[in-house]
Amino acid sequence: MSVEIKKVESAADLRRFIDFPLRLYKNEPNYVPAPRLDEMRTLRKDKNPAFEFCEAEYWTAWREGKIVGRIAGIINHRAIERWGKAWARFGWIDFIDDIEVTAALLETVEKWAIAKGMAAVHGPLGFTDLDREGMLIEGFDEMATLATIYNFPYYPEYLEKLGYKKDTDWLQFQIFTPKEIPEKVQRVTELLAKRSGVHLYEWTDKKVIVQKYGKQLFSLIDETYSGLYGTTPLSERQVNAYIKQYLGFVDPRFTKILVDTHDQLIGFGISMPSLSKAFIKSRGRLFPFGWFYVLQALKHPKIADLYLVAVKPEYQARGVLAILMNEMQRSALEAGIEYAETNLELEDNIKVQSIWKDYPKRQHKRNRVYKKDI
Repeated sequence: MSVEIKKVESAADLRRFIDFPLRLYKNEPNYVPAPRLDEMRTLRKDKNPAFEFCEAEYWTAWREGKIVGRIAGIINHRAIERWGKAWARFGWIDFIDDIEVTAALLETVEKWAIAKGMAAVHGPLGFTDLDREGMLIEGFDEMATLATIYNFPYYPEYLEKLGYKKDTDWLQFQIFTPKEIPEKVQRVTELLAKRSGVHLYEWTDKKVIVQKYGKQLFSLIDETYSGLYGTTPLSERQVNAYIKQYLGFVDPRFTKILVDTHDQLIGFGISMPSLSKAFIKSRGRLFPFGWFYVLQALKHPKIADLYLVAVKPEYQARGVLAILMNEMQRSALEAGIEYAETNLELEDNIKVQSIWKDYPKRQHKRNRVYKKDI
């Protein structure tokens, strides 16, 4: 049975593209749908500021009148300029258990990339490092987080059969909340705070965080994440969009801001109660009933998701990160959080992994970016 590839050209096509995984994973309890509004905002060319320096096309695969797969092809010109590699990206890749479908989707992106003068294709990646990325290769029996990709075990198997090879891996960890903060740790962090001249910025009003530290926060992300795989500087429009999209939802219990004596941002940690089960129940939709599941998840959380942690380079050697993590652990303990799920951490990023060296933990998931020369 032949596979037909159709280019996404209309709003109805895009809705089908976005909704396909909901049917594919309808019986998989560990799959967490991406928020549908976020997906629509990211994939629409008139909504995503990344299209200032990216170009993209989307395709769906069909057989006997039914959609059986999807894929996005992306060219991030800013990434090509920064890293000096003419590589296209593939992302939003999903397909039934059929290598013929997989091959048809990837060949479509490869031909498109060749026509654009690219030398290789790599992915799964998004437009920026803040999109979902990396194909799951370990941890298929673990529930995904809202920020990470879940896929069936046959995905990496088929990519490797089709000539794709590892380019890099990310690790994910479970960090267990201690029963108490040791008195010694508390004394050390207090001493570090005194010596470094930093203090926790106490806040309750989200508007203050947005107005006072929103742009500083994303500037710090650019500064500290600049050397990581595939990253590119954020444009002003992207920063404004991310502030609007994400900072309005931060929780003062789990978002810690560190400032110097002049109240300038020098570090932050953002975590949130896990919304994975809420979005499973709502199938990725906030309306009409999704908000109810989200609010329930926020009231009595048992799991937290760690999204972003950053400290200015000149403060990293002063132990400031320990202050940040101690405060986040304290809040987790007070809120009854049993454990936290980290976001993706590059396998060779020893500096970030050392954050967890003194905490009970387990590395339970691994995501991979694949590459193929074309």
